[in-house]
Amino acid sequence: MIPKAAEIDARSQNLYFNRELSLLEFQWRVLSLARDSDMPLLERLRFLTISVSNLDEFFEIRVSGLKQHMAFDVGLSSPDDLTVQEVFRKVNAAAHALVKEQYRVLNEELLPAMEKEGIRLLRRGTWPEEEARWVADYFEKEVLPVLTPVGLDPAHPFPRIVNKSLNFIVSLRGKDAFGRSSGAAVVQAPRLLPRLIPVPRNIAKSPHEFVLLSSVIHENVAKLFPGMTVEGCYQFRVTRDSDLWIDEEEVDDLSSALKGELLSRRFGAATRLEVADTCSEEMQDFLLEQFHLERDDLFKVNGQVNLNRLSALYDLVDRPDLKYRPFVPATPAPLTQGTNIFDLIREGDILLHHPYQSLVPVVELLREAARDPQVLAIKQTVYRTGPESPLMDALVEAARAGKEVTAVVELRARFEEAANIDLATRLQDAGARVSYGIVGYKAHAKMLLVVRRDGNVLRRYVHIGTGNYHVGTTRAYTDFGLLTCNEEIGEDVHNLFQQLTGLGKVSRLNRLLQSPFTLHSTLLNYIENETAAAQAGRKAQITAKLNALIEPQIIRALYRASQAGVKIDLIVRGICCLRPRVPGLSDNISVRSVVGRFLEHSRIYYFFAEGKELTLCSSADWMDRNFFRRFEVCFPIDNKRLKKRVIDEGLKPYLDDNTQTWELQPDGSYQRFAADGAPPMNAQGFLLKSLTESP
Repeated sequence: MIPKAAEIDARSQNLYFNRELSLLEFQWRVLSLARDSDMPLLERLRFLTISVSNLDEFFEIRVSGLKQHMAFDVGLSSPDDLTVQEVFRKVNAAAHALVKEQYRVLNEELLPAMEKEGIRLLRRGTWPEEEARWVADYFEKEVLPVLTPVGLDPAHPFPRIVNKSLNFIVSLRGKDAFGRSSGAAVVQAPRLLPRLIPVPRNIAKSPHEFVLLSSVIHENVAKLFPGMTVEGCYQFRVTRDSDLWIDEEEVDDLSSALKGELLSRRFGAATRLEVADTCSEEMQDFLLEQFHLERDDLFKVNGQVNLNRLSALYDLVDRPDLKYRPFVPATPAPLTQGTNIFDLIREGDILLHHPYQSLVPVVELLREAARDPQVLAIKQTVYRTGPESPLMDALVEAARAGKEVTAVVELRARFEEAANIDLATRLQDAGARVSYGIVGYKAHAKMLLVVRRDGNVLRRYVHIGTGNYHVGTTRAYTDFGLLTCNEEIGEDVHNLFQQLTGLGKVSRLNRLLQSPFTLHSTLLNYIENETAAAQAGRKAQITAKLNALIEPQIIRALYRASQAGVKIDLIVRGICCLRPRVPGLSDNISVRSVVGRFLEHSRIYYFFAEGKELTLCSSADWMDRNFFRRFEVCFPIDNKRLKKRVIDEGLKPYLDDNTQTWELQPDGSYQRFAADGAPPMNAQGFLLKSLTESP
């Protein structure tokens, strides 16, 4: 019997997957690309390092949070009903399995495959005589002068270890010139030294040979302790809590407060210890004690302690045949003819689909706005922009030219805090007005507003999108952006900037939805409308493309819609707490994840809506934080031609993909789609072929 909506227990563990475990499932999907022999070899290595980097962040943010909950005996508020201790045990076991597989893939699959292609990582102890001499000479000239070994004794306590840095614990026998014999020392590898060192071509035995800095130091560590005997030398690396916390109610200057917190990030509480698997039990226990960690927090690895450093190989090895084929993002034809960008936007809305289409039109909009004497004001949200941004250069130029420039800089964009503080300072120095948004609500919306005098009319030109104003990520992330001078949208964006920089009651918006006010409730209404249509026997359909689906009220509404007969297709790249294909509950819900060359980042919401086909794009995932603790924007695609494009490019190819799609099972596992004799369909490949230009 199908349970009624009222009978659904919102706290039932059976209805929800745990978000941390779901996130680790995503890392397995990323790692699976490193195992895929159909992928270019250096791209496989890159996916391995991405999975390692993602796991680092998982320990820096998510595991550190679990440890804090356990330390203060605070329960979790997640709807899956697991205790924090249960979550930590499950997460710990899953993380250990993932790390073990990462090293297996490297040692058993990638390194042998690379060696066949003439790309070799020379292991310590296998160096030919000439290369061994070169390594010794490199150590003497490039490494030894910047090393500072620390012998452990009462005058030299255990040093502070920087987050994710390369270190060695050295076991020693004998006494030094002062008669000291502590038996142990620590050697810290300076971060300025490259972790991957090319062997000179004139002595290398293969086209591309490299040695690891860890091997160079290990091989020559005895030179740091003359007259003493090195009995053991072991790599180690500690991961620390890197989540910044600022009591915004208690600080007068958010920028200054964050600057202080950034310094402490390098030395937060330890969450994980990685050691070489040759490390002695005695040294393992010693290190765990120093970092106040338990055995469960120890990861013994078969290789270097930071595989992410191997990502440098991608740029160091010039082998285009082992990488994805390059592509040139397309620019809409009218924009290539030198026509004024403002004239083009007035002729009709322009939709950009990144990375297949270029960000150049947005850059040109800002550049022209900076130089155009008819432009009076420019306002932009800044979340992530990259270290060298032509968009920010244009903002600075506009401010220096006397335009009224306002930048809402989100200083709390994780791991971009320092760059955003520097950018805010640069903009202020140029004369721009800089705001840090709203206390307690991270400004995650992506908006650009240009106010221009067109004859006797002040017109607002808008860019609004699902992704960041970052030239680099627009070549690696899939996102949609809309250029428009629609009066209602322009007024809405104006009012949103008023909220971000001023004070006052929330203005009623014409076309846009926003968090934390209208987005969540409106989405619930849209879902309920589809539910009512299905109950009345009419066609009802929901399709959504997201990075994450966590928020329980939305999940419960989707369950009710499924029970009513609504067809629901969810394309969720990362975390998904909804349990699909459960008889009587979610029979009509499918959840798939597409993981490929580009990171799927666009958020698209589609509702059949009695044939109106409501289609919206947004900066917001369906998560508690996006609905209630962030400033987000959702915009409709009303133009029929552009709406068709969003559906045909942003949804349909992913529902048809059978090469890079994993389907979520009722038990929480993911199964990769198999073509089963059907023609292979790769959504990203299809869009590359359809939308981009030949290099």
